[in-house]
Amino acid sequence: MPKLVTVLRPEKIEEQARNYIRSHILLPAGMVGLVCMIGGVGSLGYQLLVNHTYSWLTFLTSSALLVVGASCGWAQARYHRYLFTSFPEVYAARMRTAVAQRSKKAKAEPEVPPTEHPGRGFVTATSIAGAALIFGASVAAFVRGDLDPLPAVLVPWAAFYWAKLFSWRGVVD
Repeated sequence: MPKLVTVLRPEKIEEQARNYIRSHILLPAGMVGLVCMIGGVGSLGYQLLVNHTYSWLTFLTSSALLVVGASCGWAQARYHRYLFTSFPEVYAARMRTAVAQRSKKAKAEPEVPPTEHPGRGFVTATSIAGAALIFGASVAAFVRGDLDPLPAVLVPWAAFYWAKLFSWRGVVD
């Protein structure tokens, strides 16, 4: 008996890409950002109320860490938005792969189309540089004595994930 071939329409591909972004980018970013924000602000409150080491320098340092984390998160979200607008089939294929992995039946893995664009070779290096910038700023804030270790680590990552989350506002309804 001949097999039926399903043709993916462009609107179906965009819907699968939207679902992938919602479930695999935005939901984790919101949850991790919330946990980091609660931990970071809570530990800053501890530093203010219990340790009595909170000063204007602590405020400025934590604000700088927020800016560093938010700028890295915004840059990564801009790249992901570029992929979404230019190559939605990549996210659609990732969604089909995620659904196939959850399925009980063994299905052939959908092939993820290649993403060839100018600057593709710099994506990994840029991501590593962003993470190194966040970790470096955290270490510098802690070593200088401006922040305790917990807020120094959590505050920039909270800003990173919240910037990723809010950069998608209006794009994925």
